[in-house]
Amino acid sequence: MEIADRITEKNDSNDGGETEERSRTKHKGKHKKDKPWDNESIDHWKVEKFDPSWNESGMLEVSSFSTLFPQYREKYLQECWPIVKGALKEHGIACDLNLIEGSMSVSTTRKTKDPYIIIKARDLIKLLSRSVPAPQAIKILNDEIHCDIIKIGNLVRNKERFVKRRQHLVGPNSSTLKALEILTECYILVQGNTVAAMGSFRGLKQVRKVVEECILNKMHPVYNIKILMMKKQLEKNPALANENWDRFLPKFKKKNVKQKKVKTKEKKIYTPFPPPQPPSKIDMQLESGEYFLADKKKQAKKWQEKQEKQAEKTAENKRKREEAFVPPEEPVRQDSRATDDKNDVAAITLSLKEKAKEQRRQKSAEKIDAEAYIAASAKPSAKKKSKH
Repeated sequence: MEIADRITEKNDSNDGGETEERSRTKHKGKHKKDKPWDNESIDHWKVEKFDPSWNESGMLEVSSFSTLFPQYREKYLQECWPIVKGALKEHGIACDLNLIEGSMSVSTTRKTKDPYIIIKARDLIKLLSRSVPAPQAIKILNDEIHCDIIKIGNLVRNKERFVKRRQHLVGPNSSTLKALEILTECYILVQGNTVAAMGSFRGLKQVRKVVEECILNKMHPVYNIKILMMKKQLEKNPALANENWDRFLPKFKKKNVKQKKVKTKEKKIYTPFPPPQPPSKIDMQLESGEYFLADKKKQAKKWQEKQEKQAEKTAENKRKREEAFVPPEEPVRQDSRATDDKNDVAAITLSLKEKAKEQRRQKSAEKIDAEAYIAASAKPSAKKKSKH
């Protein structure tokens, strides 16, 4: 009977559920009415400044945060702590600097009205511990400014590679970092294994993307800067507000750099026999005959070898010392003017000699008489007469 009653109860409950669902479906969309805050004139993303009248009673519980700082920041924090304390006092936050433990702590007080200001104070002490200057770190207390501390130390295992990629992010004379700060409108500080950034949520998102892609070697920060510059220009055009910008943005292909080929060792031919045993010291002495020499002769030989080595060493050291006193060979300068003058004189003498020869030839040609030359050729020679 009990089982039957339970089944009937279940059926009744099921029937009731179906009726409820039917009733719900009847009034579907009834809640979708125009709300007073659904107005285009209202900017839902605007962060309104906190008014103390919103929380007159103050905080019910004490909230506190603390963080450690490195030893090299101790001196600077001691100097700038009055400025930090004064800035936090305006918002009703108590702060403490413990030099023994090496920690900073912030906590709410009865005067604290803004419940979110303790989170801002926590970010402030985090930035101070990451080597951000105090005047810059205090700006985090404003509602419009937020911070992000990006951990980059565990992204790359190789230390040398990590240092090289971190330097890519900074750039020569911090030029890459300055360009990134201008485009994202954020303050960026690269320190050790972290990157501290301060700015708007949108800018912080861009900074995180650029930093992680640089350290993971996905894209060089210079290319990301070019893309951000293009987006900055496209934002000015209202016609492209609802269009996809991928066709305008540059696409960078990753080039495969040739890597050094790993030298593979040549496989030796397998032999079942082990390699021959190298000769021992006694075997070498037996071959040279030194083993059979007397102890005195052995000592004399060793002493002689030692003396020869010493003599070689002293001679080499002496040569190295004397090298400093050897004057360098001075280059011999050839006087170009003197050589030119000699060449000119030789050329003039040759030309004069040639001219003198030509004049002699001309004179000899002028002195020859035609009749005398013909008469001389007609006379027979003395040799011919003697023969006749």
